[in-house]
Amino acid sequence: MELLQMPELMGLSLLLGLLALVATAAVARGWLRTEEDSRGRLAGQKANGLPLDKSLGSKKQKQNQRIRKEKPQQHNFTHRLLAAALKSHSGNISCMDFSSNGKYLATCADDRTVRIWSTKDFLQREHRSMRANVELDHATLVRFSPDCRAFVVWLANGDTLRVFKMNKREDGGYAFTATPEDFPKRHKAPIVNIGIADTGKFIMTASSDTTVLIWNLKRQVLSTINTNQMNNTHAAISPCSRFVASCGFTPDVKVWEVCFGKKGDFQEVVRAFELKGHSAAVHFFAFSNDSRRMASVSKDGTWKLWDTDVEYKKQQDPYLLRTGHCEEASTMPCRLALSPDAHVLALASGSKIRLYNTRRGEEEECFEQVHGECISDLSFDITGRFLASCGDRAVRLFHNTPGHRAVVEEMQGLLKRASNESTRQRLQQQLTQAQEVLKSLGALKK
Repeated sequence: MELLQMPELMGLSLLLGLLALVATAAVARGWLRTEEDSRGRLAGQKANGLPLDKSLGSKKQKQNQRIRKEKPQQHNFTHRLLAAALKSHSGNISCMDFSSNGKYLATCADDRTVRIWSTKDFLQREHRSMRANVELDHATLVRFSPDCRAFVVWLANGDTLRVFKMNKREDGGYAFTATPEDFPKRHKAPIVNIGIADTGKFIMTASSDTTVLIWNLKRQVLSTINTNQMNNTHAAISPCSRFVASCGFTPDVKVWEVCFGKKGDFQEVVRAFELKGHSAAVHFFAFSNDSRRMASVSKDGTWKLWDTDVEYKKQQDPYLLRTGHCEEASTMPCRLALSPDAHVLALASGSKIRLYNTRRGEEEECFEQVHGECISDLSFDITGRFLASCGDRAVRLFHNTPGHRAVVEEMQGLLKRASNESTRQRLQQQLTQAQEVLKSLGALKK
């Protein structure tokens, strides 16, 4: 055989190289077609509700599926005053509400569920909850009805109210049924809060523009309030059900009276009074349980406690009782909660909570990095024993030690002025109980 000449050898090498490139491209094209066919069959099976063929899909796809299925890590928090952590939600909790009878706590999250917790389990190892599913949507706000036989939620995508009835089962639990028809859409801006009057006569919804709506239970708008505050950051109904208040861009809290006739028929909404004294926008406010006190927190870096038990129809203004300072309020939005007896004020900014004694205006407790996200809601239970917060997938419950200390101070003062023995014995009993609780929590000040 004759040896090939150098030019012929180079040509043969080039030819072999081209053939190798063509073969590689063909193999790659076939692999891509197989991948596309596999994805198409998977999508078709999923759309038609057929069981998926586990053999389809590459190893990389299976690895991605495993990663997606892994739950985000739960934020860990410990503190000597932490009473309990409620952890049944699989999504971030946006709102909570204690029932008026003190038996239940309702929470809603972006996992399309509302959970109802029993307050008697708070100090137990197990925290049971009942689940209500929010079909094709999720709730951002939740409120119990006054009779505790229903609750309303604000729908994130539906932008309206939905009512759920609570029907007791034979086993002692509840079945939750949504009413066939939601409330009509009326708001044009994102919602900031909802509320139900304790009298059951009306519902309030407030949006972030300047609109507050008063509804009856038949889904009809009774009145539209324009707050004239540039925007609303918060609105609420007073526990006595007489008033609706709002705050926003302006440095005040505006309060209206919702008036009904002797026969229970709606009459009008009239301007009642204002809380004036802040020098910047008001982030948040809250009522005491008897509606005789209000607290507010402002961008000016202060919180204020007010006496609102006034004859506003005679032009009497609320009295400023106390001013306290909170540096975070000047740099970021804050939420505020006032204990039922108005002795303790809680402020939440970011993931931090501060507790203040309202008599002296002093900070008594501080909890840092309570949640993995910014705190979305803050509330005392109706007894004032616990402070609840939410912001990630858990509700955290704290012992209200400043509240027990306030009871000790109050009872000691009343004992000095007690005029008869029976009164002294009653006051001494309350004093002893508060001291024992503080001692058990290691929070008794000497």
